Amino acid sequence: MEQYDLVVIGSGPAGRRAAVQAAKLGKQVLVVEGRRRVGGVSVHTGTIPSKTLRETALNLSGWRERGFYGHAYRVKQQIDGEDLGNRLGKTLEHEVSVLEHQFHRNNIRTVSGMARFVSPHEIAVSRTDGSDLAVTAERFLIAVGTVPHRPDCIPFDQCHVVDSDSIVEVPRVPRSLAVIGAGVIGIEYATIFSAMDVPVTLIEPRDTFLDFIDREIIDEFVHELRDRGMIIRLGSSVEKVERSADGWVTTTLADGRVVRTDMLLYAAGRTGATSALDLEKCGLETDHRGRIVVDPKTLQTAVPHIYAAGDVIGFPSLASTSME
Repeated sequence: MEQYDLVVIGSGPAGRRAAVQAAKLGKQVLVVEGRRRVGGVSVHTGTIPSKTLRETALNLSGWRERGFYGHAYRVKQQIDGEDLGNRLGKTLEHEVSVLEHQFHRNNIRTVSGMARFVSPHEIAVSRTDGSDLAVTAERFLIAVGTVPHRPDCIPFDQCHVVDSDSIVEVPRVPRSLAVIGAGVIGIEYATIFSAMDVPVTLIEPRDTFLDFIDREIIDEFVHELRDRGMIIRLGSSVEKVERSADGWVTTTLADGRVVRTDMLLYAAGRTGATSALDLEKCGLETDHRGRIVVDPKTLQTAVPHIYAAGDVIGFPSLASTSME
């Protein structure tokens, strides 16, 4: 059984910063990452991929120059999934390489596998080769992030009906797109594809969205979105989503309206990635969205030697905040 001063579960912004700071204080640190390579949601499916897609769309579409050259101006006439995937792959490789070097430089050990608690001071890591690694530590930090909320009524297929993870894993440019959920993620992808001249319909069950932003800004923003041709359905709850044999997705709203698109992005919320941790073995519980309650000052959970940070503790779910 291996022993450490600190075990960090998850290598996203919160996990990597905690591991490096602990190592600089002379602690023996282990980072456990469920993916094949380090980086967490931020690098693999969240912040970095979405910003990369944004810049790729703006560059290849010529969006920034259209005010001068006209709305018909494009740097590349036909933007496809290969264009998006190439930039994503290069950016991902660079970010992972930087992070691996940072861990190596600070003598932080990393292991790939799914961690689960055996007792308050012990975890077992299920590695890709099928073996289990037993680890004990004086302290733990849970920084596993979140996964997209996936209701059973939505027929996800990773191609025509996708969530915010699968939309970047195998990127493609659809003929048309419906986005359910006008949160930060939904709005971001709606505007990215709109910049590539994809017809977009934005569906939000509430009458307002992005409520943390001044309403004057939102009013102007909505005007800009509609001016570029985006259809916005506020106060429209989704009755059902159906996928036809030819790949088209039909979204029926509660008011009877029907939206038929080539792709549907479901971006209505995320859930803490805590289901596989066996938290009951260490005396912890989560809320209905898998999030962990912590002391806002110390980030300690109900078990004092176990901490949690990052998206898994909820708002504001930002990389910068997680690192701090």
